[in-house]
Amino acid sequence: MATKQFMLTLEGKNQLEEELDFLKGEKRKEIAEKIKVARSYGDLSENSEYDDAKNEQAILEARIVTIESTLKNAVLIKENETNQSIIHVGSTIKVEYLAQNKQVTYRIVGSNETDPSAGRISDESPIGAALIGHQPGDVIEVEVPNGSVAIKVLEIL
Repeated sequence: MATKQFMLTLEGKNQLEEELDFLKGEKRKEIAEKIKVARSYGDLSENSEYDDAKNEQAILEARIVTIESTLKNAVLIKENETNQSIIHVGSTIKVEYLAQNKQVTYRIVGSNETDPSAGRISDESPIGAALIGHQPGDVIEVEVPNGSVAIKVLEIL
């Protein structure tokens, strides 16, 4: 079975590395201390603090494994080496939703860096996937969960 590759900008890679350092260092120590304190309360079979700390530890370790896997299988987007005349992962673009006469700026990022409220949309989202490969002036119809929208690519920033 092929391993899924993750598209990451340099900024996204750096953020994941910082989070991983925090989780492996400070957060692990914090949870270990919680477990130690909970153990001091006695009988572990009826100790909710201990159960909560162990669950938190399991979630932490799962997140660490996820980040390590993502970084191991990351394909770094080198923005200065990509074609600036067409939209690709890493592009920042200005588009217009024709029906609403509304302009929006998006940055196309890998699925791990998505933050729609900050204008960062995934290359795997309906709009992100539809925009890939287009250039300024193109008008595309995109199927979204609540119907279809017409989007005009205004510029690649």
